[in-house]
Amino acid sequence: MSDIFDELQWRGLVAQTTDESALRQALADGPITAYCGFDPTAPSLHFGNLVQLIVMRHLQRAGHRIICLVGGSTGLIGDPRPSSERILKTKEQTAEWVAGIQEQVRPFLDFEGDNAAVMVNNLDWTAPLSALDFLRDIGKHFRVNQMIKKDAVAARLNSDEGISYTEFSYQILQGLDYLQLYRDFGCTLQTGGQDQWGNLTAGSDLIHRVEGKSVHLLTTPLITDAAGTKFGKSEGNAIWLNSEMTSPWAFYQYWINVEDASVVKLLKVFTDRGPDEIARLEQSLAEKPFLRECQKALAADVTTLVHGAAATAAVQAASEALFGKGDLTGLDARTLRDATGELPGGEVSVGMSVTDALVAVGLVDSRNAARRVIGDGGASLNNVKLSDPEQVLGEDDFLHGEVALLRRGRKSLAAGRRGA
Repeated sequence: MSDIFDELQWRGLVAQTTDESALRQALADGPITAYCGFDPTAPSLHFGNLVQLIVMRHLQRAGHRIICLVGGSTGLIGDPRPSSERILKTKEQTAEWVAGIQEQVRPFLDFEGDNAAVMVNNLDWTAPLSALDFLRDIGKHFRVNQMIKKDAVAARLNSDEGISYTEFSYQILQGLDYLQLYRDFGCTLQTGGQDQWGNLTAGSDLIHRVEGKSVHLLTTPLITDAAGTKFGKSEGNAIWLNSEMTSPWAFYQYWINVEDASVVKLLKVFTDRGPDEIARLEQSLAEKPFLRECQKALAADVTTLVHGAAATAAVQAASEALFGKGDLTGLDARTLRDATGELPGGEVSVGMSVTDALVAVGLVDSRNAARRVIGDGGASLNNVKLSDPEQVLGEDDFLHGEVALLRRGRKSLAAGRRGA
């Protein structure tokens, strides 16, 4: 691939641009300064934000200057949703989330050296503005007839709830961000998700009106599965980048379970693997899909990117151990807890017979059934085959003093959680 724009296109990271040929030339002639903004509407960034972080990584590696904006002011307002008004967070809560997200972003970019990324907070230039200055100096450049055409605004205007002036003004604040960064840093490219196009154009239009200059926009496509359903949701829950909100185990499992029809596309988007390596993985998928080599590569790469190599190794070891191919006793307490947290199970205790334990965790319906399974060699405790129905659970059978893993056959697992 001859330039960064070609690579972004090949990876499926380009949906819209203001002027593709002009942007391509600007990137080729570079370096240029680009920015992406993240609003603290939650304590953590999520799956969708990861796409933007990856775009910025690619741009920085290609030699372009990167600005990461965390919106201390826009976070107080909230990007209007098509459905309903956001619940406004307190200034203190927003400030706390800003600080957390700033730290969360840092590992993805290089903030040191000759081409260090820059972290900014838009509260720094909006807080000093009076309402009159904001309306006179910035608001006068916006036309209401254009503002109401933005998708989210139009949807809300056509709803029973309508839209408050607070959320209606969001696009003015975001437009001001681009103008400020253009003036302070010479920033000429803003990136964002495809669904943010209306807010992004507010900034490029403002710069054109105020400064008489043309600047660039680039959006990434909505990442969907083969059925067109938005990725990043797991049984109704967002996939967060914060390990306390989505554990490394759950994060890894999300990626390892990606469908075959989508995995190559996701390898291009979320990993650094090049065309030759991805072609090899695609061939493996076509010839030996049961090996799930693509999914394993995807899960390992993205988990390492977000949580680090040590966390990836821990969850991989847990995966092996849970399926009877590894040492359960070697797992750390956090990974074990996460890995067994969603398993079916029940309460068991020291001194309980393994026969009663199999019943308690729901692997069999009765003590007689438990005895038959043990007698047939079809039950195990912590990956060790059971042979004596009268064996009792001891202190050492509870991994990290918390859980005993019981298995019936090859695939039926249950967690015996320690009780009194």
